[in-house]
Amino acid sequence: MIAKISRGTNMIGALSYNLLKVDEKNGQVLDAHKIIETPEGNYTVMQLYRSFAPYFIANKKTEKPVLHISLNPDPGDKVTDDTFRQMAKDYMEEMGYGQQPYVVCKHTDIERTHIHIVSICVDQHGKKISDTYEKLRSMKACRALEQKYNLIPAKEKKRAEKKSIFYPVDHKAGDIKSRIAAVVRYLPGHYSFGSLGAYNALLSLFNLRAEEVTGESFGKTKKGLVYFALNKKGEKASPPFKASLFGKQAGLEHLNTRIQKLQEQMKTHTARAQLRDTIETILNLTGNESDFKAQLVEQGINTVIRRTENGRIYGMTFIDHESRTVWNGSQLSKKLSANAINDNWKGQEAEQLTNTQNERSPELDPNSGMQIEEKEETHALFDFLNQGQRDFTQGALNLIDGLLPGNQGEDEDEMAFTNRMKKKRKRKMPK
Repeated sequence: MIAKISRGTNMIGALSYNLLKVDEKNGQVLDAHKIIETPEGNYTVMQLYRSFAPYFIANKKTEKPVLHISLNPDPGDKVTDDTFRQMAKDYMEEMGYGQQPYVVCKHTDIERTHIHIVSICVDQHGKKISDTYEKLRSMKACRALEQKYNLIPAKEKKRAEKKSIFYPVDHKAGDIKSRIAAVVRYLPGHYSFGSLGAYNALLSLFNLRAEEVTGESFGKTKKGLVYFALNKKGEKASPPFKASLFGKQAGLEHLNTRIQKLQEQMKTHTARAQLRDTIETILNLTGNESDFKAQLVEQGINTVIRRTENGRIYGMTFIDHESRTVWNGSQLSKKLSANAINDNWKGQEAEQLTNTQNERSPELDPNSGMQIEEKEETHALFDFLNQGQRDFTQGALNLIDGLLPGNQGEDEDEMAFTNRMKKKRKRKMPK
């Protein structure tokens, strides 16, 4: 069983999300602990909220008092409603929330039937309940529940002692060609994406961008890809490197073939519904963009946002590192489309635009001419085992602070490569 814990500020949003599942016949309220009951036994958002209101009044200092937990057994587990109720009770007691008011809802809109628990992380006296070593305690609680209720154990990801790691490319570190190769030779084989734009969203986490170019060979027009390293501002910080330098897997033809296959596979991907569920939950739980993105990072999901010059969102891509899939918001749900997100964060466009202008000069999407939003930090170390990948693990590159802006001298090998590209003469077709 897997437990996912999120925190936020929007209790009404969290309750509304879960009761909407009930209204749509995709959910059921299984239990309500320390919750005011109605004579009819029905539940409404405001009726449930009244049970939490005194806790909000008692503590106004905790930034994210709303607690949202999902408990996800294996799809092969056949868990009864009574067992779900007892599991929720055991988990909340083990995590220190046994005396808190909470609502347990069962969701049945995806293959894996699971429960959501909505609660509050400050007690009746206004004191915040400790979350020290929360993830470790949660893992132990899940293992205990698996044994107690004879559930299928969650598959732990085994990590070899020697592992290769995808690192963001540091354009100032030198040997840029090899550093780009370490990413683009192997990354496409580990992630599923349905468009070149989605691939670029993934590359942006590694300070890279791929651009389509057109050239002529033997009198025929040919298309290809070139790769650039980016600086912290999202600007090109290296000369172009042809995809052919990094092998067939990094080239346009191979990527297009792979994308066509993945487009069909992703329509029925098992991670799609669970990912949609997670993102919609956090959207309802949080009240602004920064909290939304931060909460998703905690769940292993990066968000890449694109905006127009006036700050309005026109594109949003989600990168789920657990399933290694890349999705446009509209692929997952209408609620996660650009228009829906703009409506949800109405009034934030001007603030976001001001922050962006203060932090950096705008970088434009070469395809649309629109501004690209600065990305947040990568979620983790991307520790996938690649037998052939060159080892760049010497010295720890800081994934959190990112790349510091600054000037660097020109690399002689790179300049020579660029000059050769410029001077290369076109071959003529033999008569």
